[in-house]
Amino acid sequence: MAISPIYALRETGQNLWRNFMLSFATIITIGVSLWLFGGFFLFNYAVDNATARWEGGIEFVVWMDPEASADQDANIRNSLDSPAIASWTYIDQEETFEEFKELFADTPEMIDVVTPEILPPSYRVVPSNPDADVVQELVTQFDDRPGVRDVVSADKTIRQIQQQADEIGQVFLVGSIILLVAATLLILTNVVSAIRSRGAEIEIMKVVGATNWFIRIPFMLEGLAQAVFGALGAWVGLYFLNNNVIEGLGDGDALELMQGFRVSDNEFLSTSLLVLGIAVVVSGIGSMVAVTRYLDA
Repeated sequence: MAISPIYALRETGQNLWRNFMLSFATIITIGVSLWLFGGFFLFNYAVDNATARWEGGIEFVVWMDPEASADQDANIRNSLDSPAIASWTYIDQEETFEEFKELFADTPEMIDVVTPEILPPSYRVVPSNPDADVVQELVTQFDDRPGVRDVVSADKTIRQIQQQADEIGQVFLVGSIILLVAATLLILTNVVSAIRSRGAEIEIMKVVGATNWFIRIPFMLEGLAQAVFGALGAWVGLYFLNNNVIEGLGDGDALELMQGFRVSDNEFLSTSLLVLGIAVVVSGIGSMVAVTRYLDA
Protein backbone atom coordinates (compact mmCIF):
# COMPACT_ATOMS: atom_id res chain seq x y z
CA MET A 1 0.00 0.00 0.00
CA ALA A 2 1.67 3.23 -1.21
CA ILE A 3 1.42 6.31 0.98
CA SER A 4 0.15 9.59 -0.44
CA PRO A 5 2.15 12.74 0.48
CA ILE A 6 -1.12 14.55 1.20
CA TYR A 7 -2.23 11.74 3.54
CA ALA A 8 1.15 11.76 5.32
CA LEU A 9 1.06 15.54 5.82
CA ARG A 10 -2.58 15.51 6.98
CA GLU A 11 -1.90 12.76 9.51
CA THR A 12 1.23 14.56 10.71
CA GLY A 13 -0.72 17.77 11.23
CA GLN A 14 -3.46 15.97 13.11
CA ASN A 15 -0.93 14.25 15.37
CA LEU A 16 0.69 17.60 16.18
CA TRP A 17 -2.67 19.20 16.89
CA ARG A 18 -3.89 16.37 19.17
CA ASN A 19 -0.82 16.86 21.37
CA PHE A 20 -0.50 20.59 20.85
CA MET A 21 0.82 21.49 24.31
CA LEU A 22 3.40 18.69 24.33
CA SER A 23 4.40 19.49 20.74
CA PHE A 24 4.82 23.16 21.62
CA ALA A 25 6.95 22.30 24.67
CA THR A 26 9.09 20.01 22.51
CA ILE A 27 9.63 22.69 19.87
CA ILE A 28 10.68 25.22 22.53
CA THR A 29 13.08 22.76 24.13
CA ILE A 30 14.65 21.88 20.79
CA GLY A 31 14.90 25.56 19.85
CA VAL A 32 16.64 26.56 23.08
CA SER A 33 19.03 23.61 22.99
CA LEU A 34 20.01 24.27 19.36
CA TRP A 35 20.38 27.98 20.07
CA LEU A 36 22.82 27.22 22.88
CA PHE A 37 24.70 24.73 20.69
CA GLY A 38 24.90 27.18 17.78
CA GLY A 39 25.90 29.99 20.16
CA PHE A 40 28.82 27.89 21.35
CA PHE A 41 30.10 27.65 17.77
CA LEU A 42 29.51 31.33 16.98
CA PHE A 43 31.48 32.48 20.03
CA ASN A 44 34.32 30.14 19.13
CA TYR A 45 34.42 31.49 15.58
CA ALA A 46 34.45 35.05 16.92
CA VAL A 47 37.30 34.31 19.34
CA ASP A 48 39.37 32.66 16.60
CA ASN A 49 38.85 35.70 14.37
CA ALA A 50 39.70 38.11 17.18
CA THR A 51 42.96 36.36 18.04
CA ALA A 52 44.12 35.70 14.46
CA ARG A 53 46.46 38.71 14.53
CA TRP A 54 48.47 37.12 17.34
CA GLU A 55 49.73 34.23 15.22
CA GLY A 56 53.45 33.77 14.60
CA GLY A 57 54.60 34.48 18.15
CA ILE A 58 53.47 38.13 18.17
CA GLU A 59 53.12 39.12 21.82
CA PHE A 60 52.28 42.81 21.63
CA VAL A 61 51.30 45.50 19.13
CA VAL A 62 52.42 49.12 19.27
CA TRP A 63 49.69 51.26 17.72
CA MET A 64 51.02 54.59 16.44
CA ASP A 65 49.07 57.82 16.12
CA PRO A 66 48.25 58.48 12.44
CA GLU A 67 49.64 61.99 13.01
CA ALA A 68 52.90 60.79 14.59
CA SER A 69 55.93 62.64 13.26
CA ALA A 70 58.79 60.97 11.40
CA ASP A 71 61.07 61.55 14.41
CA GLN A 72 58.59 59.90 16.78
CA ASP A 73 58.27 56.93 14.44
CA ALA A 74 62.06 56.64 14.06
CA ASN A 75 62.42 56.73 17.84
CA ILE A 76 60.11 53.71 18.20
CA ARG A 77 61.95 51.82 15.45
CA ASN A 78 65.27 52.42 17.17
CA SER A 79 63.87 51.05 20.41
CA LEU A 80 62.59 47.95 18.61
CA ASP A 81 66.09 47.20 17.29
CA SER A 82 67.04 45.70 20.63
CA PRO A 83 68.32 42.27 21.74
CA ALA A 84 65.09 41.93 23.73
CA ILE A 85 63.14 41.98 20.46
CA ALA A 86 63.43 38.93 18.18
CA SER A 87 61.60 40.54 15.26
CA TRP A 88 59.01 43.13 14.41
CA THR A 89 56.75 43.89 11.46
CA TYR A 90 55.52 47.33 10.47
CA ILE A 91 51.91 47.46 9.24
CA ASP A 92 51.35 50.75 7.43
CA GLN A 93 48.02 52.51 7.01
CA GLU A 94 47.27 50.90 3.63
CA GLU A 95 47.86 47.41 5.06
CA THR A 96 45.79 48.29 8.11
CA PHE A 97 43.00 49.39 5.80
CA GLU A 98 43.15 46.06 3.92
CA GLU A 99 42.82 44.21 7.24
CA PHE A 100 40.00 46.54 8.21
CA LYS A 101 38.15 45.67 5.00
CA GLU A 102 38.54 41.95 5.70
CA LEU A 103 37.32 42.33 9.27
CA PHE A 104 34.31 44.42 8.28
CA ALA A 105 33.56 42.72 4.97
CA ASP A 106 29.99 42.13 6.15
CA THR A 107 29.37 45.83 6.85
CA PRO A 108 30.32 47.75 3.66
CA GLU A 109 28.67 50.90 5.00
CA MET A 110 31.43 51.09 7.64
CA ILE A 111 34.15 50.56 5.03
CA ASP A 112 32.69 53.39 2.96
CA VAL A 113 33.24 55.94 5.74
CA VAL A 114 36.78 54.86 6.66
CA THR A 115 39.93 55.87 4.78
CA PRO A 116 43.52 54.63 5.27
CA GLU A 117 44.58 58.08 6.53
CA ILE A 118 42.56 57.82 9.75
CA LEU A 119 43.69 54.29 10.64
CA PRO A 120 46.71 53.84 12.92
CA PRO A 121 49.81 52.05 11.63
CA SER A 122 51.32 49.52 14.00
CA TYR A 123 54.38 47.51 14.94
CA ARG A 124 53.72 43.83 15.65
CA VAL A 125 56.46 42.63 17.91
CA VAL A 126 57.91 39.20 18.67
CA PRO A 127 60.03 39.39 21.85
CA SER A 128 63.12 37.23 22.35
CA ASN A 129 61.69 35.96 25.63
CA PRO A 130 57.91 35.28 25.57
CA ASP A 131 57.70 35.12 29.37
CA ALA A 132 54.64 37.09 30.54
CA ASP A 133 56.63 39.29 32.94
CA VAL A 134 59.23 40.11 30.27
CA VAL A 135 56.50 40.95 27.75
CA GLN A 136 54.78 43.20 30.27
CA GLU A 137 58.06 45.01 30.96
CA LEU A 138 58.53 45.63 27.22
CA VAL A 139 54.96 46.87 26.92
CA THR A 140 55.61 49.36 29.71
CA GLN A 141 58.67 50.68 27.85
CA PHE A 142 56.59 51.62 24.81
CA ASP A 143 53.41 52.77 26.51
CA ASP A 144 52.82 56.53 26.80
CA ARG A 145 55.74 57.40 24.54
CA PRO A 146 55.32 60.30 22.07
CA GLY A 147 53.57 59.20 18.91
CA VAL A 148 52.20 55.99 20.46
CA ARG A 149 48.41 55.69 20.65
CA ASP A 150 48.27 52.43 22.58
CA VAL A 151 50.17 49.24 23.26
CA VAL A 152 48.15 46.03 23.39
CA SER A 153 49.73 42.83 24.64
CA ALA A 154 48.63 39.45 23.37
CA ASP A 155 48.96 38.03 26.83
CA LYS A 156 46.37 40.36 28.31
CA THR A 157 44.10 40.37 25.29
CA ILE A 158 44.01 36.68 24.61
CA ARG A 159 43.66 35.72 28.23
CA GLN A 160 40.71 38.04 28.71
CA ILE A 161 38.95 37.01 25.51
CA GLN A 162 39.64 33.30 25.79
CA GLN A 163 38.73 33.16 29.47
CA GLN A 164 35.39 34.81 28.82
CA ALA A 165 34.78 32.69 25.71
CA ASP A 166 35.66 29.47 27.55
CA GLU A 167 33.25 30.28 30.37
CA ILE A 168 30.43 31.22 28.01
CA GLY A 169 31.17 28.27 25.73
CA GLN A 170 31.11 25.73 28.56
CA VAL A 171 27.73 27.00 29.75
CA PHE A 172 26.33 26.91 26.21
CA LEU A 173 27.72 23.46 25.43
CA VAL A 174 26.67 21.73 28.66
CA GLY A 175 23.25 23.37 28.60
CA SER A 176 22.68 22.44 24.97
CA ILE A 177 23.64 18.79 25.50
CA ILE A 178 21.29 18.46 28.47
CA LEU A 179 18.44 20.09 26.58
CA LEU A 180 19.10 18.03 23.44
CA VAL A 181 18.73 14.86 25.50
CA ALA A 182 15.52 16.26 26.98
CA ALA A 183 14.30 17.20 23.49
CA THR A 184 14.95 13.68 22.21
CA LEU A 185 12.94 12.23 25.10
CA LEU A 186 10.14 14.73 24.48
CA ILE A 187 9.94 13.75 20.80
CA LEU A 188 9.87 10.09 21.83
CA THR A 189 7.13 10.78 24.39
CA ASN A 190 5.13 12.84 21.91
CA VAL A 191 5.24 10.14 19.22
CA VAL A 192 4.40 7.40 21.74
CA SER A 193 1.44 9.46 22.95
CA ALA A 194 0.21 9.85 19.36
CA ILE A 195 0.61 6.12 18.71
CA ARG A 196 -1.36 5.17 21.83
CA SER A 197 -4.13 7.67 21.12
CA ARG A 198 -4.62 6.08 17.69
CA GLY A 199 -4.22 2.46 18.75
CA ALA A 200 -7.59 1.32 17.35
CA GLU A 201 -7.00 3.01 13.98
CA ILE A 202 -3.55 1.45 13.71
CA GLU A 203 -4.94 -2.06 14.38
CA ILE A 204 -7.58 -1.57 11.65
CA MET A 205 -4.92 -0.35 9.17
CA LYS A 206 -2.84 -3.47 9.89
CA VAL A 207 -5.90 -5.67 9.33
CA VAL A 208 -6.61 -4.13 5.91
CA GLY A 209 -2.99 -4.65 4.85
CA ALA A 210 -1.24 -1.34 5.56
CA THR A 211 2.54 -1.75 5.58
CA ASN A 212 4.70 -0.81 8.56
CA TRP A 213 6.13 2.19 6.68
CA PHE A 214 2.62 3.36 5.72
CA ILE A 215 1.85 3.58 9.45
CA ARG A 216 5.30 4.78 10.53
CA ILE A 217 5.87 7.73 8.20
CA PRO A 218 3.25 10.16 9.66
CA PHE A 219 4.66 9.61 13.17
CA MET A 220 8.24 10.10 11.98
CA LEU A 221 7.23 13.24 10.12
CA GLU A 222 5.69 14.49 13.36
CA GLY A 223 9.07 14.26 15.08
CA LEU A 224 10.82 15.84 12.10
CA ALA A 225 8.34 18.74 12.00
CA GLN A 226 8.93 19.50 15.68
CA ALA A 227 12.70 19.47 15.13
CA VAL A 228 12.54 21.72 12.05
CA PHE A 229 10.29 24.25 13.82
CA GLY A 230 12.70 24.20 16.75
CA ALA A 231 15.66 24.72 14.39
CA LEU A 232 13.91 27.71 12.80
CA GLY A 233 13.40 29.22 16.26
CA ALA A 234 17.07 28.59 17.06
CA TRP A 235 18.12 30.24 13.80
CA VAL A 236 16.19 33.39 14.72
CA GLY A 237 17.90 33.40 18.11
CA LEU A 238 21.34 32.92 16.54
CA TYR A 239 20.68 35.75 14.09
CA PHE A 240 19.84 38.02 17.03
CA LEU A 241 22.90 36.82 18.97
CA ASN A 242 25.22 37.46 16.05
CA ASN A 243 23.83 40.85 15.02
CA ASN A 244 23.21 42.34 18.45
CA VAL A 245 25.67 40.72 20.87
CA ILE A 246 28.73 39.50 18.97
CA GLU A 247 28.84 42.40 16.51
CA GLY A 248 28.10 44.75 19.39
CA LEU A 249 31.22 43.53 21.18
CA GLY A 250 33.24 43.88 17.97
CA ASP A 251 32.04 47.45 17.51
CA GLY A 252 32.82 48.48 21.11
CA ASP A 253 35.06 51.33 22.20
CA ALA A 254 37.98 48.98 22.75
CA LEU A 255 38.41 48.70 18.98
CA GLU A 256 41.96 47.38 18.97
CA LEU A 257 41.05 44.70 21.46
CA MET A 258 37.85 43.42 19.90
CA GLN A 259 37.85 44.54 16.28
CA GLY A 260 38.12 40.96 15.00
CA PHE A 261 35.43 39.62 17.32
CA ARG A 262 32.84 38.82 14.67
CA VAL A 263 31.46 35.94 12.63
CA SER A 264 31.60 35.84 8.83
CA ASP A 265 28.59 35.04 6.67
CA ASN A 266 30.06 31.65 5.73
CA GLU A 267 30.67 30.78 9.38
CA PHE A 268 27.12 31.77 10.28
CA LEU A 269 25.76 29.69 7.38
CA SER A 270 27.78 26.60 8.36
CA THR A 271 26.58 26.95 11.97
CA SER A 272 22.96 27.24 10.78
CA LEU A 273 23.30 24.11 8.64
CA LEU A 274 24.91 22.27 11.54
CA VAL A 275 21.99 23.23 13.79
CA LEU A 276 19.51 21.99 11.20
CA GLY A 277 21.45 18.73 10.80
CA ILE A 278 21.44 18.12 14.55
CA ALA A 279 17.69 18.78 14.62
CA VAL A 280 17.14 16.12 11.95
CA VAL A 281 19.35 13.62 13.82
CA VAL A 282 17.57 14.27 17.14
CA SER A 283 14.15 13.85 15.54
CA GLY A 284 15.31 10.70 13.76
CA ILE A 285 16.56 9.10 16.98
CA GLY A 286 13.44 9.98 19.00
CA SER A 287 11.00 8.97 16.26
CA MET A 288 12.76 5.72 15.34
CA VAL A 289 12.98 4.56 18.93
CA ALA A 290 9.30 5.34 19.45
CA VAL A 291 7.95 3.61 16.32
CA THR A 292 10.32 0.65 16.66
CA ARG A 293 9.51 0.00 20.30
CA TYR A 294 5.82 0.89 20.51
CA LEU A 295 4.42 0.59 16.97
CA ASP A 296 6.03 -2.65 15.82
CA ALA A 297 5.59 -4.41 19.17
